[in-house]
Amino acid sequence: MSRPTSRRRSYDQYCATARALDVVGDRWTLLIVRELLAGPRRYTDLHADLPGVSTDMLATRLKDMEQAGLALRRKLPAPSSSYVYELTPRGKDLLPVLQALGEWGAPELTGRRPTDAVRAHWLALPLLRELSVLGEAGVVDVLLDEGRFHVRVDAGEPVYGEGPYPGEPDARLVLSLDVADILARRGTTLLEAVRTGKAEVSGDGALAKALGR
Repeated sequence: MSRPTSRRRSYDQYCATARALDVVGDRWTLLIVRELLAGPRRYTDLHADLPGVSTDMLATRLKDMEQAGLALRRKLPAPSSSYVYELTPRGKDLLPVLQALGEWGAPELTGRRPTDAVRAHWLALPLLRELSVLGEAGVVDVLLDEGRFHVRVDAGEPVYGEGPYPGEPDARLVLSLDVADILARRGTTLLEAVRTGKAEVSGDGALAKALGR
């Protein structure tokens, strides 16, 4: 795959907000960060989970992120030997930015449009917000109509992952897509969803016990 170069434009303003937007204000950049919070990802996996992005645009944005020190590209050891992209510490620092942006944008989720794509793990960040208030660390395995993922609450790395947790999670959570949508829109809390039976929780860890209280 060719790796196109790009000439980034600047607002040319001596302001921290303007400087931040110089780096992450381009279309797709923050969504790529969202995907890489799951850990190292291959280019093909990123493209599959970013519906609507062209191959040229994705390659350009990844190159921009490398140049800005947000992401790096490395080769996995044999037998895989494939290349993956992952966030640098600077890129990982964008987690609270994405969470704040998601909270601000929650009122815009007024209903799923026919053209809207959905991925189960896109609920990871709003769910992390709900789990963090419990004050317990651990991993929650989440099962939705659309798929399965797991969330790490202890600020470990990666923040979330697709598929079941490769170990024993501290809690298991089953949600319908409708309930997940309400959570994303902040129409209810996770604790309330569990209390009313709209979400099922199981497990023996501290997180499971906190959710079941």
